[in-house]
Amino acid sequence: MLYVKIQELHKRKFKVAQIAKELKISRPTVYKYLDMTLEEAKAYTEEFHGRKKKLDSYKDWILAWLEEYPHLSGAQIHDWLLERYPDLVVGGSTVRSYVKEVREIYQIEKKVIVRQYEAVPEQPMGKQLQVDWGETKQKTTDNKEIKLFFIAFVMAHSRQKYMEWQTRPFTTRDAIRCHENAFQFYGGRTEEIVYDQDHLITVSENAGQLLLTAEFQSYVNERKFKVHLCRRADPESKGMIENVVKYIKGNFADSRVFSDIEDWNHRALQWLQRTGNHQVHQTTKRRPAEVFLLEKQHLQPVSSLLSYESTNNPSITRSVSKDNTIRYKSNRYSVPLGTYQTNSENLVLIEVKGAEQQTLVIRKQAEGEIIAEHGISLEKGKLIQNRNHTRDRSKGIEEFKQRLIYFFEDQKQAAAYFDEISQRYPRYLRDQFAIIHQVIKKYPAFINMAMTKCTTERLYSANDFRDIVYHLHTSNNQPVQEIEALYSKSAKHSNIKASTRSLNMYISILGGRA
Repeated sequence: MLYVKIQELHKRKFKVAQIAKELKISRPTVYKYLDMTLEEAKAYTEEFHGRKKKLDSYKDWILAWLEEYPHLSGAQIHDWLLERYPDLVVGGSTVRSYVKEVREIYQIEKKVIVRQYEAVPEQPMGKQLQVDWGETKQKTTDNKEIKLFFIAFVMAHSRQKYMEWQTRPFTTRDAIRCHENAFQFYGGRTEEIVYDQDHLITVSENAGQLLLTAEFQSYVNERKFKVHLCRRADPESKGMIENVVKYIKGNFADSRVFSDIEDWNHRALQWLQRTGNHQVHQTTKRRPAEVFLLEKQHLQPVSSLLSYESTNNPSITRSVSKDNTIRYKSNRYSVPLGTYQTNSENLVLIEVKGAEQQTLVIRKQAEGEIIAEHGISLEKGKLIQNRNHTRDRSKGIEEFKQRLIYFFEDQKQAAAYFDEISQRYPRYLRDQFAIIHQVIKKYPAFINMAMTKCTTERLYSANDFRDIVYHLHTSNNQPVQEIEALYSKSAKHSNIKASTRSLNMYISILGGRA
């Protein structure tokens, strides 16, 4: 079919370049088919399909990826293959050639994305680190969409990269925490760090005199590195990190499916080791990881933790779900019932403590009271729950009842009343007591009168008790004697019975027969 289309366009006076553009194939392919007869084209096709190639076993995967994501590059396909098959040994050029042939045979057009490279002065080893932020939108495992935020670092000499992701916008404290993690990843820090004019770290440029935010200025003073702030509309001065941000978006994040943030960050580190810092850099023509082995010796050492952090491990923010749990490393950990609030930010801080980091500590605020503490599970998909975080089970039903009885003047009468409720509503006893408890807290002045009325009228229900208390409350503008008289008057007529008639009388009225 490809041969027929090429010959047809050639007969219509299309030039080789026009044919290649129209059919989304290369010009050498056009020349090759123009020089063939139909029999030669058939023989060539059969020979192609008969040749055994190294990536034939992975053709179904490659074809499926290209059909779903036509814009994928050969480098991305290479990375995806290595992610799925870690033991596969294949060169990048082999993958590119194979992907190109698959595109031509199955007529899968590639979306052209032009990457811009800016010339920047070569930096000496250990001199400069560049930092920038980015965000992406990813498909989730339940076919929804989520916005993710990341911070990226790159060594100006070796191009060694590092990144961290989170599900919410970065704060200054987040940026500081990620800097510390980056220093641990690199094994030291550079003399200076290059930034864009981001609101997380700067207030204004002030005609060349930098004004940093108070929190970040304290951090810079502690770590003692120089800050190089790029001027506005000057991307050339930080071209390396801009290309790294594009590389992360276009290679790692593009078309990748999100499950949870711990898994995402784990896969990001794997990508850095497998692709981001392993593949030959297009400018230096060397692998960043290999060059960094030399540059690492020129970095300035940093302590494991900052002095003001040494007594308090860095906290990580987590969102509280509606079921009052938080997620950590593919598991759910409970927090006390009521931690989740409908119209609230619902964020808590978590820390990993212990000599072997086996304890998860959860707080509402930094340095605040610990609201939950769990042993960290090594399994996945588990719910680690403290039974105290469900309903208040420290107080049994019987103790709950005794607490309610204590509020009434006639405790013997109240005890008999609650015993009767216990017999009538055994399955809903806690709910019955909870309603009465709310009424006691809201209208304490009327509970004794209501208890007497309920006992007299044999109204053994929390809802009846609540209604009588509410009636007494709304009638509070009347003298108490009038209210008592009202109840006593109704009590006088409580023994009146309605007259009854026989069924035959109703049948005769309706015209029927007895």
